[in-house]
Amino acid sequence: MLDQGYQPLRVIPWQRAICMNFLGKVELVAAHARPVRTVSRDYPAPAVVRLLGPYRPQQYIVRFSRQGVHVRDRHTCQYCGVRLPRRELTLDHVIPRHRGGPTNWENIVSSCSPCNLKKGGRTPEEAGMHLASEPRRPRWTPPNMSGLDEVPPPWLDWLPKSASTDAA
Repeated sequence: MLDQGYQPLRVIPWQRAICMNFLGKVELVAAHARPVRTVSRDYPAPAVVRLLGPYRPQQYIVRFSRQGVHVRDRHTCQYCGVRLPRRELTLDHVIPRHRGGPTNWENIVSSCSPCNLKKGGRTPEEAGMHLASEPRRPRWTPPNMSGLDEVPPPWLDWLPKSASTDAA
């Protein structure tokens, strides 16, 4: 869901988006390829909707999660740049845990198993490896991927570049 100025706010279920559309609270900006079918009619399945009225922002903190890290890093190893399915990625502590490295957004990156093993208990500099991007806490809420390996293509134009993935 986008605000009036087309800035992403949050992920809502498609059912809620349809109800809000019928109530005149949102407009459809992008739809999924497959429609929502009823007995008598087909409706476009909302992928991106925009609020038509003002939005009162709520302060919330993006919670750390494995899934969130993979989405932030675009399912890509931050050392070699290879894009992999979620189940083939690991999480790597940039500053190793045994050296006091915390488990948080700023110290965890997605990594393939070979790169994680190569780096081992060293820092990237000590291992002669370079990070593709500096790990940071995202300002967006990672979508509930529910088993998906990537962000749905209709969302790509609306998410911050660090949150979006390349279309498969």
